[in-house]
Amino acid sequence: MADNDLKIIEDAFKDWMDGTGYVSRIFAPHMTWEIVGRSAASAKYANADEFITKVLEPFGRRFSATDPFRPVTIRGIYGDGPTVIALWDGAGTTIVGTPYQNTYAWVLKMKDGLVVDGVAFYDSIAFNELWEIAPA
Repeated sequence: MADNDLKIIEDAFKDWMDGTGYVSRIFAPHMTWEIVGRSAASAKYANADEFITKVLEPFGRRFSATDPFRPVTIRGIYGDGPTVIALWDGAGTTIVGTPYQNTYAWVLKMKDGLVVDGVAFYDSIAFNELWEIAPA
């Protein structure tokens, strides 16, 4: 099962990187998500809808339609059992024309081919600077 979970994560990231899909398609509706640290979005989210509504959608609105945020480098995807770790770099151009780059480590617990629990680590200073940009 772990090999299949790795493939699911690899495929989701590839689609996101290519602009043909989003990683959120593999989020279970009842998924929990935690953003660790002291960023503006650091919190524990009770389900996929809450995480998408409070973080992913406002995050996406801060980027230009011509250069949206996407993974640009997958440093590695590792797994053992139902846990998959994705270490990756993402980048995009903000709606005010500034570049945004960050490195992320996501620890993903999988069940039945979907993420049921996620924990994210990233540079909160870079994230907070992005979060200060008011989306249209």
